Amino acid sequence: MGHWTLDDINWDAFEADAVDPDILAAVKAAAMVEYNAADYVTYLCNVFAEHPDIQETIRQWGAEEAQHGKALSAWAELADPGFTFDEAFARFQTIYSIPVDATESVRGSRAGEMIARCVVETGTSSFYTAIKDAADEPVLKEIATRIAADEFRHYKLFYDVLRKFEGEEPSLWARAKVALGRLSEADDDELASAYYAANTPIDGSTPYSRKRFAAAYELRALTLYKRHHTDRLVSMIAKAIGMHPHGRVVRTLSPVVWKVMQYKRRRAMAAAA
Repeated sequence: MGHWTLDDINWDAFEADAVDPDILAAVKAAAMVEYNAADYVTYLCNVFAEHPDIQETIRQWGAEEAQHGKALSAWAELADPGFTFDEAFARFQTIYSIPVDATESVRGSRAGEMIARCVVETGTSSFYTAIKDAADEPVLKEIATRIAADEFRHYKLFYDVLRKFEGEEPSLWARAKVALGRLSEADDDELASAYYAANTPIDGSTPYSRKRFAAAYELRALTLYKRHHTDRLVSMIAKAIGMHPHGRVVRTLSPVVWKVMQYKRRRAMAAAA
């Protein structure tokens, strides 16, 4: 799917009765994380300060991520007229930020940074594919389809950059360690604070709890996943760390990852109860 804008989306096809409230809650949070790409652009351009060609690629990526946030937020405001994205996003930014002043990768190397980005794009591509498959509302299904295609393309973009620096992260274990570290950050403050800012009263009457709202987001996100979504996720991450994406090790790991995700979903259900 080629470049698209918000004008390409068939907004007139929106069906209010087909909106799933749990998917809506997850989309509101995802819109903020996507729209927050400008901070990541600043950070990544600092890390790749000596590579203007890569910086240009990063800026284009950031513009497309911000567009994802605009599309998702426009849909969320359509689905919930009481939701104001700008207010929620301003609230999110008071809770969460990344180290935009850093001049070196927090992953230890530029190769490590690209592995981490590949992991993120793998997760988002799988997430929006899962939304597309689960959603009954036609406009969200279209938006998720477009974003999932973009995120898969972004994965390939960062993978190509990784190959330019792979000598900085020579061992398979070092690559795997970065990937596992980034995966573990799925429970961090970014998604929890985004979910909180988007889905609780703006008056602050509900106190923020990272654990509580990370579980709330995780429950709604993981419910969307089917086995084939996680199988693809494992294959894409395996490729990023230098493993054969369809080899025996990956075939062994895929059912384990699926069981882990089911366990995390049950844990999130218990935390939300």
